[in-house]
Amino acid sequence: MSSKKQIDIINDLLEDCILAYPLSSFVISLYKRYQQMGSLSKKQLQGLHGKASRIPDISAAKLATLEAIIKKMPTRYKSELPAVKPLFEKDAAAGELIQLILDKFPQHKRVLFLQSKYKNNEPLSAAETAELKKFAQLLNR
Repeated sequence: MSSKKQIDIINDLLEDCILAYPLSSFVISLYKRYQQMGSLSKKQLQGLHGKASRIPDISAAKLATLEAIIKKMPTRYKSELPAVKPLFEKDAAAGELIQLILDKFPQHKRVLFLQSKYKNNEPLSAAETAELKKFAQLLNR
């Protein structure tokens, strides 16, 4: 059994880039990530290709191999954000009750308070909605 050592093109290119750009924090961070994780994302490999292609004496075969690796990787697309909808939707029935009561009694303090809550998009509690229904019933007598 002979164990052939595989050629690691990405590691070779990272080492070439470190020699060419010893102060580049981008190349150093890619190298550290590759050593820890054993892989790089498609965007990171594209960045590596951009850096490596600026080195004058880099092997064209290594660049071509890196391009092939990049092309084989899937391209991930972000989905559209969902449409923004309000947290609270106004209860139309409560709005009608408020208006009905205020038409007959425009100075009714409790209903004016509930109207201000309604206009400020604050949800009315079940007790407050029941109050409005009770006021409306008293009006219809």
